[in-house]
Amino acid sequence: MSSVSETAHKVLIVDDDPYILMSLDYLMKTNGYEVFVARNGTEALQSISDHLPALVLLDIMMPDVDGYAICSSIKSNPVTSHIKVVFMSAKTRPADIRKAYDLDAVHYVTKPFSTRELLKSINEILA
Repeated sequence: MSSVSETAHKVLIVDDDPYILMSLDYLMKTNGYEVFVARNGTEALQSISDHLPALVLLDIMMPDVDGYAICSSIKSNPVTSHIKVVFMSAKTRPADIRKAYDLDAVHYVTKPFSTRELLKSINEILA
């Protein structure tokens, strides 16, 4: 099993929008993070199991498993419960945001978002 220090800079980006995946992949890699990407919930769950990232950037609305279910799976498993989850979503209703925090997310950003601000938040969360 990996120690926390070995996984401190691993980030999984989960989004079904290829443009968002590509831009965040580039942003995170150029800022020293080891990046994994998943295009749907099924890929995300497999990647979490394979790589044990320190943080998951997670879209909510995806074609198969939604982000809420993925976050719930992460937080309910003792092996992955330490992983920090940051939601990225076009959902802006207070109830949607509250649901994310109720599932133990550490941050919620609404799309469209500033990549500079997102990176600043991730750096602070993983500091």
